[in-house]
Amino acid sequence: MSNLLRDIVSRTLELAEEKGALLRGDFTLSSGIKSKYYFDGRRLTLDPEGAMLCGKAFYWLLHDTNVVAVGGPTLAADPIVTAVSLISYIEGRPISGFIVRKESKQHGTQKLIEGPLKRKSSVAIVDDTCTTGGSLLMAIKAVEDMDCTVEKICVILDRDGGGREMFGQRGYRFQALLETTSDGKIKIVVPGI
Repeated sequence: MSNLLRDIVSRTLELAEEKGALLRGDFTLSSGIKSKYYFDGRRLTLDPEGAMLCGKAFYWLLHDTNVVAVGGPTLAADPIVTAVSLISYIEGRPISGFIVRKESKQHGTQKLIEGPLKRKSSVAIVDDTCTTGGSLLMAIKAVEDMDCTVEKICVILDRDGGGREMFGQRGYRFQALLETTSDGKIKIVVPGI
């Protein structure tokens, strides 16, 4: 499995570069931090091959867990959640998906979480990137308010902005497929290898 995962992550990085997912310039991240580069995960996760690669990689990060549902903060997590759910079904171990809104709907059911998430489920929280972890924390709070257990947090790119360490200090298992170096280069991270 480790060689398969390494190959998937390697191709994910190649495709991210091919699709222009790493942009150079002056950017303000959702955390408010200024950066000289930006990882546009949607250029990867909304590409057919990219969706398949991310779905497979995250599925393999979750296959040996008790996770029954995968979700994360809308908008970045939406295509990842769908990809993982589809791959899990194909692999014969269905994992349902859910999306956490930025705020509850003001009409209809007034839900904060969309999808078939059941109370007290074991879940994984996913996103395209993590810097400080603020968006992921919001999703974690929403599912923990439903008495769900967050078994793992998975992201495509860890921007090395303190989020990984903060999750570790809080007792969460955090895994990334890729990490950035201080100069904005991306390196492959294959868990357990």
